[in-house]
Amino acid sequence: MVFNFHFQKETKIFIASFVVLLSIGFYTGLLFVSETSTASTEGLVENYNGNEDDENAAIMKFKKSEREMLTIVHTHILSMSFIFFLLGSLVWMIRGSKKLKTFLTIEPFLSVLMTFGGIYFLWTGVLWMKYVVIFSGFLMTATFTVSAFLVLYQLTLKPIEKD
Repeated sequence: MVFNFHFQKETKIFIASFVVLLSIGFYTGLLFVSETSTASTEGLVENYNGNEDDENAAIMKFKKSEREMLTIVHTHILSMSFIFFLLGSLVWMIRGSKKLKTFLTIEPFLSVLMTFGGIYFLWTGVLWMKYVVIFSGFLMTATFTVSAFLVLYQLTLKPIEKD
């Protein structure tokens, strides 16, 4: 059975609208990351552990409380799980290799866990986790981008006819 988006035009527009809006939300989150300086390893540590020891800091930041950290980790893991479940469900409907689709749909869950689990461990003082957080965040973004592109691209293709 081949799905590859054998949908009516209106359904394709609905799916494309969802993926575009989801992408705007996802990339807006990345803009927020760059605004909080958490796109660099030093900025990442500073954002969660504070910089009150740096007298020359342009913006004073204090270590986040346990309540703040649990809120950040909890809300991000839940919301990102839904984001990648919905996008992954669409990925399974496109043409492509099973291996690629498996990677694009499973990897983001691992990256979400490594990114936000890593942020929590970073906050507890395991400072080398900053590298895990940066790498897994990059990988999560890359898989989101490839998945969204493939879904949008394949919405424009004609379905394969059954023999």
